[in-house]
Amino acid sequence: MSDNQLTDMRQHAQSLETEINKVVVGQQTPIRLITTAIFSRGHVLLEGDVGVGKTTLLRAFTRCIGGGYQRVEGTIDLMPNDLVYHTYLGEDGKPHVSPGPLLMSGESLSVFFFNEINRARPQVHSLLLRVMAERTLSAFNKEYQFPNMQVFADRNQLEKEETFEIPAAARDRFMMEIPIVVPDESAIMESLVFDTKYHNVDTLVNTLQANILQFDQLNGFSALLQDKIEASPTLRQYALNLWRATKTPSAFGVKVNGVDMNRLVLSGSSPRGMSMMLAAARVNAWLNNRSSVLPEDIHAVFHSTVAHRLAFSPVYEMRRTEIARELLSGIVNAVAAP
Repeated sequence: MSDNQLTDMRQHAQSLETEINKVVVGQQTPIRLITTAIFSRGHVLLEGDVGVGKTTLLRAFTRCIGGGYQRVEGTIDLMPNDLVYHTYLGEDGKPHVSPGPLLMSGESLSVFFFNEINRARPQVHSLLLRVMAERTLSAFNKEYQFPNMQVFADRNQLEKEETFEIPAAARDRFMMEIPIVVPDESAIMESLVFDTKYHNVDTLVNTLQANILQFDQLNGFSALLQDKIEASPTLRQYALNLWRATKTPSAFGVKVNGVDMNRLVLSGSSPRGMSMMLAAARVNAWLNNRSSVLPEDIHAVFHSTVAHRLAFSPVYEMRRTEIARELLSGIVNAVAAP
């Protein structure tokens, strides 16, 4: 891959972010992280309250990269087959079968959004995780392929009844967990409430330039990009030290207020998690017009790629978000950067 190709695609990536920022205001950091995930080809957990714009954000990205968009709502009675097919009585009074959300777009499926994934049963999680890992599905005596699919999921974090928390092994399948919070700038808050253009998602998304990227070319470009952007031996050693610190933070002098550091971490990041972190860091370096990864590229994606992979002692799980933020900030400050 030539430098011209890298530059040309970077310009398209920048155009993508510019377009998305037109309709999803005050979310520059999440937009950059989702762009990073798209070029890293990783699945994403979204963290945020109801009504903060997650659906608008994903529909906007889908319009700009092309391909099919499908969404499913997590409910207590959702079954694995509901992702694959629908059954109904036709006008002839006979039962019929139609494709479900996973099959509806076929190989053109680009973005699959599972809303409130923790309200669905573990059997549903199991099917989705298998499709995420293999990007294939067997149904109706046929093998279906989803080569370009990226899964985005969010969790209902307010209600605990009739929810099934995603286990650590399942969370590890997601490259990132990205927080989406309401902007606190007065002008943006006023626009979101009183500017009517933000009230109709269909009309808003249709104002964006379509197909800035070609969704079915991203896999190939991502593989080439990962080969092209270098990580020096010194940088790799730094990444390994960060990994060690997620496992035994006390050995690096990391402290969290009100926490017994010897009891906090049950398990640190996985090998898969650290490889995904470095893949995202390479994309961040490329987006910033660098040919090799710097510590600041790791810092840009460290929290979003690592926090959801950490397993804490049950006594600290209720404070997971707060503790993970302080822990990872402490690790970045404690581990010497090259």
